[in-house]
Amino acid sequence: MSSVKKKVIISACLLGEYCRYDGKTKKYASILEHYKEWEIIPFCPEAPVFGTPRERISVVEVNGKKKIFTDETNRDVTKLLSDEINSFIEQNEEVDAIVLKSKSPSCGYKTTPVLNSKKEILGYESGIAADIFQTHYKSIKIKDELNFSEF
Repeated sequence: MSSVKKKVIISACLLGEYCRYDGKTKKYASILEHYKEWEIIPFCPEAPVFGTPRERISVVEVNGKKKIFTDETNRDVTKLLSDEINSFIEQNEEVDAIVLKSKSPSCGYKTTPVLNSKKEILGYESGIAADIFQTHYKSIKIKDELNFSEF
């Protein structure tokens, strides 16, 4: 019998880390319990790049493409986040599951508001990390805190 644990990437805020833009957490003890036999890999692309607390970010459609902008200073931070996410993937090539924070501009999977330049909601899609993860980890169904135990 193999002693190698399955690996799961989980949004760090769901694990209880105080890494959200407002310096708070969104801990879900049920996620920790569900994956207690797994190797848990915490993930937050925003905190290492911007610190905590920080300015909020949003997904904004620009010329048909999704970009990430800071809400107050209107700075395009798409490349900064993409680089951080891709670096994380390079260090975590082999994983078995992914659980991300819904509605997040980074981690939301088909639940993140996409805005136009007037900050009006155009629809709901995935955040930048969820998009990149979906492209890289093709065989893994991305889940969130509402459906993490569904198979």
